[in-house]
Amino acid sequence: MRPWPVHLDQGVSPTRVPGGTTIVGLPGPREAGRVSVERPARVESRHGVTVSLRAMPTIGDTPAQATTTGPGRKRRHAVIAALAGLLVAVPSTAVAGTAGQQPTQRRQLQREVERVLREGGYVNAAIELRDGNRRVEAHAGVADLRTGRAVLPGGELRIASATKTLVATVALQLVAEGRLSLDDSVEKWLPGVVLGNGNEGSRITIRNLLQHTSGLHNYSEESADTAAGFEAARFRRTNARRLVADAMTHAPSFPPASTGDPEPNWEYSNTNYVLTGMVIERVTGRSWRTEVRHRIIRPLGLTGTYAPEDDPTLPGPYTHSYHRFADEKLWLDTTIRSMSWGDAAGELVSTHDDVNHFFTALIRGRLLPPAQLALMLDTVAMPADFDQVMPGVRDGLGLMSQPLPCGGLRWGHGGDLPGSKVRTGVTQDGSRSVVVVLNGTYEDDEHGLPAETAAQQLLDRVLCAKS
Repeated sequence: MRPWPVHLDQGVSPTRVPGGTTIVGLPGPREAGRVSVERPARVESRHGVTVSLRAMPTIGDTPAQATTTGPGRKRRHAVIAALAGLLVAVPSTAVAGTAGQQPTQRRQLQREVERVLREGGYVNAAIELRDGNRRVEAHAGVADLRTGRAVLPGGELRIASATKTLVATVALQLVAEGRLSLDDSVEKWLPGVVLGNGNEGSRITIRNLLQHTSGLHNYSEESADTAAGFEAARFRRTNARRLVADAMTHAPSFPPASTGDPEPNWEYSNTNYVLTGMVIERVTGRSWRTEVRHRIIRPLGLTGTYAPEDDPTLPGPYTHSYHRFADEKLWLDTTIRSMSWGDAAGELVSTHDDVNHFFTALIRGRLLPPAQLALMLDTVAMPADFDQVMPGVRDGLGLMSQPLPCGGLRWGHGGDLPGSKVRTGVTQDGSRSVVVVLNGTYEDDEHGLPAETAAQQLLDRVLCAKS
């Protein structure tokens, strides 16, 4: 686990699948602007179309050649400079918004998204701000390095670990209905599932799962951190029981926290939320996906939010995600991939507007009774290492809080995948909320830490800016 918060890592352990390795990117300052892509042949989509992944065009004079730098080797800052040069050459910034919004606010938001693109070394960036009844969007960068297409408003995206907040909301709705208790043991609902190597489901409560105080091993820690490993697992299918079984082959990091412990041990683990999804199914007789759809997506009218299950595609046009792996100095297009390994910990697809709508509705009390919302907002401290980029961060039940420099707290939950990150923030009164999506991520901390710091500071500035 990095000393800064990567909420959802790469996925399951790799298994070789047919298809070649995709290489997309900028090999260095001498070859800036050259982008080549080679992909597996075709992928069937849930949206009724077949996506061809071959014969993609090349930008620049000749295809860039993949060069292995070796695992763990730090990237040169010159690579960021080369990327920045490409982005500046493409006129791809724009602002969109609802009628009646103040032009000053629109210009400020555009400056902010261009700043985070520059400071974080991202390929593209998009932001949506809700301020009262006003909604404004801004975006910058290149949506597709193959074509140089500009980023467009709207479009679907993978929200990764922001999925956890929807799953936690369903669990707390069941608590409000008297069908589940936060003090219930995992063993009560899933007998024999959490067992072995020191893992004991009888000692772990639902609260431990939702607040990451169970000590259970994070199954995604075994994910490959190389381009070759990512390609091997890109289309791999798995399921909740297999993911939990993988976690049970490891000893827990610490004993589960007792209820009321003011300073519990804390460690982020996707296993906690996969188990929560399994508990939801045992309690209701329906999958967590179905419960999220009936209890949250439909009532709020989140028309762009769904669980893709095994479908690796997104309906176009979409903004591409890119990652710089340890064994390559080129950008790898990570957009098309199976998310079955994310399950209840990070599978959902959504939109900027849907994510903003959900978090605002949650904080305003539209989804949970006051007692259960208070439980969700009851936080514990996270490890001190997180303060490097998230000062004062604390974890509730599927929501995290951070103090705003202008006073009060912001609430939200981020999500990370190789290639992209989602960051959310809502003020305490729900009057202002923001969703930021950043594509173009790095495996090494030399680039990753400054990029995350830029994202966190963006949230603070936008939520504290005067209307």
